[in-house]
Amino acid sequence: MAHEVYFNIPNRKLERSDVEFDVFNDDGKLGTLKVSKGTLVWFPANTICGHRIRWGAFDKLMQENVKGFEKR
Repeated sequence: MAHEVYFNIPNRKLERSDVEFDVFNDDGKLGTLKVSKGTLVWFPANTICGHRIRWGAFDKLMQENVKGFEKR
């Protein structure tokens, strides 16, 4: 099965709001990804502490670790 992803967009200016993506697989919720102007934060399911990465570091991580490509 493909993952299911749900998101909530807060009712305020996007420039100061995080966008949240809830990610699920067959076993339940994997976690929540919060996207903001400065960072991405991954909160694994059933935790309150997230893993934060800045956009520049995320770009570097993807460039170094991605094995496949997708065209826009």
